[in-house]
Amino acid sequence: MKTIYLDNAATTPVDERVMKAMMPYFSGKYGNVSSMHAKGQEAKEAVENARQIIAGSIGALPEEIYFTSGGTESNNLALKGLFFENEKKGKDHIITTKAEHDCIFNTCKWLEKQGAEVTYLNVDSEGFINVEELKKAIKKNTLVVSVIHGNNEIGTINDLEAIGKICREKNVLLHTDACQSYTKTKLDVRAQNIDLATLNAHKIHGPKGIGALYIRKGVRITPLLHGGGHEKGMRSGTENVPGIVGFGKAAEIIDGKQVKQMEKLRNKLIDGILKIENTKLNGAKEKRLCNNVNICFGNIEGESINGYLEEYGICSSTGSACSSHTLEPSHVLRAIGRSHLEANSSIRLTLSRENTEEDVNKVLEVLPGIVNKLRRMSPFKI
Repeated sequence: MKTIYLDNAATTPVDERVMKAMMPYFSGKYGNVSSMHAKGQEAKEAVENARQIIAGSIGALPEEIYFTSGGTESNNLALKGLFFENEKKGKDHIITTKAEHDCIFNTCKWLEKQGAEVTYLNVDSEGFINVEELKKAIKKNTLVVSVIHGNNEIGTINDLEAIGKICREKNVLLHTDACQSYTKTKLDVRAQNIDLATLNAHKIHGPKGIGALYIRKGVRITPLLHGGGHEKGMRSGTENVPGIVGFGKAAEIIDGKQVKQMEKLRNKLIDGILKIENTKLNGAKEKRLCNNVNICFGNIEGESINGYLEEYGICSSTGSACSSHTLEPSHVLRAIGRSHLEANSSIRLTLSRENTEEDVNKVLEVLPGIVNKLRRMSPFKI
C-alpha cells in the first residue's frame, strides 16, 4: 500500500539533492569550522556559502544570519535574548498573539515569571490580529512585537508589511516566526520592516536539527549559550556543518512553480472536503499557506479520523506535532472561536511538492466514508 504523507507541516522528507550535498561533510570534508587548517577552512567555506544563500532568500545580509538547532531555539533566543538585553533599560514589554506556536507561547509565559510584561493579542475567526488593537497595545516600555507569519496549524498568513510599518513608526522591534511560511510566501525583511525572523530547514525538505535566526544589523541581544564564541559570539557550540549545508541547499532549490502546484492541490482538497456535510474550514480562505488544509468535522474526534485515514496509508494530524502528546484542545483553534468539541473534531492535512493529484483524489475518495462511519458511532448529534 502506498503511503500518502500529508503531515508536511510537522516535517518534510529530505530532498535527494539535499542529501547529496550533505554527505561529503559527514566523511571527507569533516573539518571543524573553527579550525585554521585546510579541513577547517573547507568546512567554513561551505557554512558561509549556505549563510549567503539563506540571507539572499529573505533580503538579508549574510552577517545577519545566525545558525541554531531549529525553530524552537531561534524563537527562544530572539525573545529571551532581547528581554535580557533590554530589561534594565526599561524595555520589558512583549506583545504577541493568542495563536502563536507553543515555543513562543511558552517562552512568553516563562519570561513573565522573570518579570516581563506580556500582552497576548486576540485574533479574529480566521486567525488575523487587528492592527488597531496592536497600535493601542504598544506602550513606552514595549520592546518587541512577535507575530507568527504563516500559522503552523491553520495556515493563516499575517500581513507583516502592515505590522512592520506600525512597529517601525512606534520604534519597537518586530520578530516573526517564519518556520512554516519560509519559501512558501513572500518574506522580505527589508520591505516588511522585520528585525528578527526565525527559520528552519526541515519544513522545506532540509534536515532536522538546523535552523537560523535573522537579526537585523544593529539589534543587540544577549546570547543564551556561552562557550567558544561561535556564530560571532551569538550562539556558542560547534557548527552543524552537514545540517547547515543541507539547509542552504534546500533553500537554493525552491521553485515558485512548486508553490503554485501546492496551491492547486490545496484548493482541490479544501473544495472536496467541504462538500461533506457539517464541515468548516479553520483559518483564512484567501491569505493562506499554499500547503495547509485544516477542517472542523463537527461532533467526531479528529484523532479517530486520523486513525482511519492511516488504515489507507494516509498520514495526517490534528495540529502541531509539538503538541500531539497533550489531550488539550488546540489553543489556536480556541483562539479563533472554535468550541472545545469543534477544536477536537478538526484535522490538519499539509502538502509538499512531492504530493500528487492522485494523493488528493485518494483522500477525497475515502474520507466521506470515514466521516459517515464515525458520525454513526458518535454520541453527539449534528
